[in-house]
Amino acid sequence: MSDDRVYVERNTRERERLRALIERVTDDELRLPVNEYWTVAGVLGHIAFWDARALWLAGKLERGVPFTPADVEPDDVSWVNDSTRPLIHAIAPREAARLALRIAEDTDEHVAKLEPSRMWPMDEKSLLNSSRAEHRAEHLDQIEAALGSRGSGIRPKT
Repeated sequence: MSDDRVYVERNTRERERLRALIERVTDDELRLPVNEYWTVAGVLGHIAFWDARALWLAGKLERGVPFTPADVEPDDVSWVNDSTRPLIHAIAPREAARLALRIAEDTDEHVAKLEPSRMWPMDEKSLLNSSRAEHRAEHLDQIEAALGSRGSGIRPKT
């Protein structure tokens, strides 16, 4: 794989890590808190939300529809995360997990088909970051740490 498409491999690695976690986590573990605001299922729903945004942006690129100022992500997304949290937590935990994986698969498929030059970082003006891996990895690390600290069978990544 050329260096300009290394994100495909990274996205795949973290998507497969997501799949493995979802396959081994129990329904009870999905309900456990990761922090004071989010459960395991909630964090998975959060990943799904942001992957869905990336999928939507990829769709615009595929259709040749230009990005608009309204498409720009705010510098501080706290209000987005805080306002979506009750909606995300309203999704049944197992369904949130399945949704996270399904949207990750769709997002990675579409991103992999796009020319790297049409996405950030190669196109500094693009709103679509070609790498979904960093966001997923950050939250999978949090989930694994939370579950590992509770004596779950899930162990943090080493």
